[in-house]
Parts: sequence; structure tokens; C-alpha cells
Amino acid sequence: MNSCTERLYNGLIKENPTFVMMLGMCPTLAVTTSAINGIGMGLSTTVVLVLSNMLISMLRKVIPDSVRMPAFIVIVASFVTMVQFLLQGFVPSLYDSLGIYIPLIVVNCIILGRAESYASKNPVLPSIFDGIGMGLGFTFGLTCIAIVRELIGSGKIFGIQIMPSLYEPVTIFILAPGAFLVLAFLVAARSKIMKKMAAKGKEVPKAQRCAEGGCASCGGCEGKVFPTGQEKE
Repeated sequence: MNSCTERLYNGLIKENPTFVMMLGMCPTLAVTTSAINGIGMGLSTTVVLVLSNMLISMLRKVIPDSVRMPAFIVIVASFVTMVQFLLQGFVPSLYDSLGIYIPLIVVNCIILGRAESYASKNPVLPSIFDGIGMGLGFTFGLTCIAIVRELIGSGKIFGIQIMPSLYEPVTIFILAPGAFLVLAFLVAARSKIMKKMAAKGKEVPKAQRCAEGGCASCGGCEGKVFPTGQEKE
């Protein structure tokens, strides 16, 4: 598997930011009251993620280590402002629905995490595909949660009535508790599927943590002692 394809697979399946890494939970739980909102937030984040990864990778040898985080935030904030203006100008209904969560993309831990752990240490093309993979994985997670919440909570998907007229919407699913319930059920369902695949002898994608030899591109854990008492080599 070449590097670019691996980055796509990593973001969509192996280290999906929503269902595996559990990152970006604030927008995940807040804006997924409808499928349109989920896709809108996911794609907006994807655009910012791809562009910021690209620019940070291009400037990785120029930005001093002592100011890398402030520099990353300035770069991300610039792209978020551009996306915000574009949404406000061309998709005002979506802009109004997402509200404060658009500017909060600046501090989304997915974007800053990928900038710090991957884009700042790798070439431009793999960094772009890393942004695409993580962004699409985030979009997929948000959309799945939003579809379930909208269907159960209002009987609709993408604003189209799906359930029969006799269906009584369970309104808790479009409220805050419903977001936690749906996320928990979807994560549990994924874990169940992975266990069944493993029981059948199929290869199961597993996110690697630092103590397990993951984060090959990071190097930020060098010299640190892990719970096992062994240092990362």
C-alpha cells in the first residue's frame, strides 16, 4: 500500500477520528441534529484540514520549533476565516445552522493534532492525503450520527420524510442526550463488527498507540517512560 493510499485508509478506517480516536467531540455532538449539518461541518473541516496540512508541510523547515503551535493556529485560523466567509456568502442557511461551531474549527484537536504529528514532519503530498483521509473519516462519522439522530428524532433524512405519518418522533434524539446515545451505540456496533471479523480470522484494523510502536512520524515521545516502564525506542 503506497503512502497516499495508506493515509486515506488510515483516516477512514484504521484511525477514524470519530469512532476510533474519539476526537472533535464538541462539533460531533453539537451539530449532528440533521444530516445536512453533519455533512456541512465535516466538509468544512476537511477543507481546512487539507489546506492547513499542505501549507504547514510546505513551511515545515521554515517555522521554528519554538513558535510552531502559534504558527499552526494562525495558518488554521486563516483558512477557517476563508471557509466561514464562503459559507456565509454562498450557503447562508448552513452558515446559520452551524453558527459558532465554524470559527471553533480553529481549535479542533483533529486539525492541530494532524498538523503537529504528521504535516510538520512529512512531505506535501502525503500530508494532503492525510488531511483528505482524516477529513472524510470525520465527515463520515458526523453524517452517520446525524442520519440516525434525524431519522429517529424527526422521521426524516436530509429533510425528506422517511417514516410514515403514524410515526411518533423520539425527540430526545435531536437533543444533547441523544447525541451521546447514538455515538455510544455506533461505537459499540463498530467494536462488535471488529470482534466478529477477528473471530473469523480476518485482519482487523487497529489504531496504534505510542507504547505500541505507533506514531511513526511523530517522534514526540522520544525518551518518555510509558506505563510498562519501557522507553520508546
